[in-house]
Amino acid sequence: MALTGVENLAKLPELKQKLLWTFLLLAVYRVGVHVPVPGVDAGALADFFETAKNTLFGLFDMFSGGALGNVSIFSLGIMPYISASIIIQLLTVVSPELAKMQKEDGAAGKKKMTQYTRYATVLISVVQGFAIAVGLESMASPTGAPVVLDPGLGFKLMTMTTLCTGTIFLMWIGEQITGKGIGNGISLIIFAGIVSGFPRAIINTFRLLGAGELSVFVLLLLMTLMVVVLGVIIFVERGQRRIPIQYAKRM
Repeated sequence: MALTGVENLAKLPELKQKLLWTFLLLAVYRVGVHVPVPGVDAGALADFFETAKNTLFGLFDMFSGGALGNVSIFSLGIMPYISASIIIQLLTVVSPELAKMQKEDGAAGKKKMTQYTRYATVLISVVQGFAIAVGLESMASPTGAPVVLDPGLGFKLMTMTTLCTGTIFLMWIGEQITGKGIGNGISLIIFAGIVSGFPRAIINTFRLLGAGELSVFVLLLLMTLMVVVLGVIIFVERGQRRIPIQYAKRM
């Protein structure tokens, strides 16, 4: 009789260890999302984001798993690392040295590319952290209460350092999940951030249905579109193009 998935898991201690390591690191990430940056009025910030939840701020907050709305230490998320990776990959097209390093140097070249990506991540995090600090100082709640309690150079430097450190720590978590856990760590961090907003979205959907602001027909239409889009994505990802190859006969 075939073993079930749970029985197989019990007989594979290495798999259990990888799952435990993955869930533990993701739990650390979710706890860090709720650790705020010092010097910010949480009440005034919550009021501001309540009025901006349907704007671009709300979209960024969703991809950060709620970290941006809380102005937590993980507010920048893993996006600076992704941006740095894209920039380095584009530079390999225009830079012969980077292209040679990527193709010919093997493991050593890959290690150098990873190192350059980390340096670029730190640079991007510093710039974005400073921009967020400046933006926070200009924000105020709908009642006029300032978001930053004590604005100035000290707050800018502290916020910039905190957010940059948070991104570096997230990058380390992603690398640890990739190396010792299951799957790609960066992708799992992004996935965990988006999924964390699902319960709130479901509750809001039922609230809108109960208040009559959302009809059942529109809800069914949205669910149908989601299923269709998911099916198309799976079809494209699993698609194959078979190319016949003819070899010359050899004696």
